[in-house]
Amino acid sequence: MTSATPAPARVTAYDALLARARAGELGPDPAARRISVAFTTRQAVRHDGRGGGYRNEVLSLRLAEAVGSCAVEPGTLPDGAVEDCAGADVARLLGHPLPAVRVAALDAYLMHTTPHVPANGALAVPLPAGTSLEKSRARARAVVELLDLPPGATVLVVGVVNSLLEELRSQGLGYVPCDLKGGLTEWGETVVTDALGAAGRCDALLVSGMTLGNGTFEPLREHALRRGKQLVVFAQTGSAVLPRLLGHGVSAVCAEPYPFFWLDGGPGTVHRYRAVRPGGAR
Repeated sequence: MTSATPAPARVTAYDALLARARAGELGPDPAARRISVAFTTRQAVRHDGRGGGYRNEVLSLRLAEAVGSCAVEPGTLPDGAVEDCAGADVARLLGHPLPAVRVAALDAYLMHTTPHVPANGALAVPLPAGTSLEKSRARARAVVELLDLPPGATVLVVGVVNSLLEELRSQGLGYVPCDLKGGLTEWGETVVTDALGAAGRCDALLVSGMTLGNGTFEPLREHALRRGKQLVVFAQTGSAVLPRLLGHGVSAVCAEPYPFFWLDGGPGTVHRYRAVRPGGAR
């Protein structure tokens, strides 16, 4: 009989995960691993047929074959951050004063030690080649399918992506769009800025991994855990970090490591994870 591969160790909070990684409890000594490449990706998007656009800026760190990433608000990353990371050991970056550096370093380290493969609980979902909007919609379907809700339920969407809102609408689900920038959705709906304040009137949470970097993730995770709500994360930021929190407030993750869908018109892949439910089902 072939023994099952043990699942990667889970922890109950991001800070605890960070501390365990820094102490070398989740893999090889991080002080002995160095970041070979550090870079940022900046882009502006206006999909054909859409009325509005948005900007992204992402810090990425390469450790051996793995790349870890953390999105930041455009223009907020200090000029010297990239140079400071290149050649640095992972342990130092896990204690870096910039939250984005800590997240990207942890993501790279965990991508290196526990990549997105079936043995670690990942299910690869292909994204077909297409235009930027076609790929955005395909990614949105892969994310929204992780929600298990009846029609008419309301989802708090933290980190507004219009394709996600469009997919929720197509599934008969209501939503409360939330983003620190505020503003309006493609359909003129007001975007709220207080995620935790809006969470109480929603049945489930659909949250961007970017919340790891801006410090808003943990209160949402704790809310979902206390209230028994589904919390699904779509994660370009922290794609290897967030699966470690499954079952501790996080019910599912759609992990999308670098390179992201918006960088290339060819086929791509996202990796879906679900928490184990009572009885062993996912």
